[in-house]
Amino acid sequence: MAEMDARRIIAQKRDGARLSRDQIIWFANGLANGEVSDAQAGAFAMAVLLNGMFDDERVALTLAIRDSGDVQVWDLPGPVLDKHSTGGIGDNVSLILAPALAACGAYVPMISGRGLGHTGGTLDKLDAIPGYMSEVSIDKMREVVARVGCVIVGASGDIAPADKRLYAVRDVTATVESVDLITASILSKKLAAGLEGLVLDVKCGSGAFLAKQDEAEELARALVSVANGAGCKTVALVTDMNEPLASVAGNALEVANAVAFLRGDAMDGRLWDVCVALGGVLLEVGGLCERAAEGREMVAAVLQSGAAAEKFAQMVAALGGPMDFVDQASKYLPRALVVDEVLAPRTGFIAAIDAKLLGMAVVGLGGGRQKQEDVLDHSVGIDQIAGLGLHVSEGEPIAVVHAADKVRLKQAGAAVLKAVTISEDVPTENILIRKRID
Repeated sequence: MAEMDARRIIAQKRDGARLSRDQIIWFANGLANGEVSDAQAGAFAMAVLLNGMFDDERVALTLAIRDSGDVQVWDLPGPVLDKHSTGGIGDNVSLILAPALAACGAYVPMISGRGLGHTGGTLDKLDAIPGYMSEVSIDKMREVVARVGCVIVGASGDIAPADKRLYAVRDVTATVESVDLITASILSKKLAAGLEGLVLDVKCGSGAFLAKQDEAEELARALVSVANGAGCKTVALVTDMNEPLASVAGNALEVANAVAFLRGDAMDGRLWDVCVALGGVLLEVGGLCERAAEGREMVAAVLQSGAAAEKFAQMVAALGGPMDFVDQASKYLPRALVVDEVLAPRTGFIAAIDAKLLGMAVVGLGGGRQKQEDVLDHSVGIDQIAGLGLHVSEGEPIAVVHAADKVRLKQAGAAVLKAVTISEDVPTENILIRKRID
């Protein structure tokens, strides 16, 4: 491969030709070691966006990016499984599902990310827990997985370094939307974790990265095809994001919501349905049950018994958090300085919710990022969000805003009112689990 150069590879893809596996491996290694410049990486990304990739190219690119860094190999007494969500509002599924899967006998090395734009990041939520180490060495990650059964941490610098280069370039070259590059980015990191099975939660709706169901299905099919082609048994569920999944949005608030869910104190219905559905599929994929229906019963059992809550407590403690966090979460989580209700301006049914607007309201409060370097206020957010179809009376609360000051409180309250449509007509019920793609 010594005779290869980036210009020839870029030109070939620019002209719509198929790249060989060796060319793709060379380019990925060049991203990781610096031989490929940022300009060349950007040109490659644009060529892929405009011309697309063949199925074998997608698999080769995903594996080449995976192999640009460390790839984990496990020897554990149960299957190594994980889930990935394309992102949404009030989506704290990972905090619930990872420990539930561990309680069912799976091992979950969940490598997660931070939020950017209107969707929240799992690591940002966990950073609200005092002492929790969301960035750890691979050795520490492996030790916690083996001992507890699950871990939720960020990717170390040794995992898929080619993806870090390519992702940063895509963000500034208007090539983020490429399904081929999205697929390679998501799966390279997941496959580097040494997974035997994966379930994908691909969102569609007003709060999703891809609003239209057909676009979400296209991405789901691409991800499933490439992951299975790369040797990791994978299934996707296309799920609804036309309203927040949990009744909260914001880092500490979503952690509190997840803890209440795990303890059985309060369980949002939509959140329960998605957690159990994803978990059931993944236990089937991992061979811990024969059918997803049986897997759903297993997940429900460990949630209801408290076994999942115990796994979450063990994980938090193992990663530096308080030993009694699950029992005393309210004592440890940060609280906003100003809290107030948003009142319904009229009587009627909650007919529509622009979930993206709610997400941007959390960003405006300081709870999300517009730039990668933004510092978050983990205490702020919105909770007690009224769900679609609920009948409310004029003057009745439809949400509660948690803010750092009265100015931001007022701005977020106005955003909530703009995001929520109240109508005299009973709205059509949204289908939550839209499709399964194998």
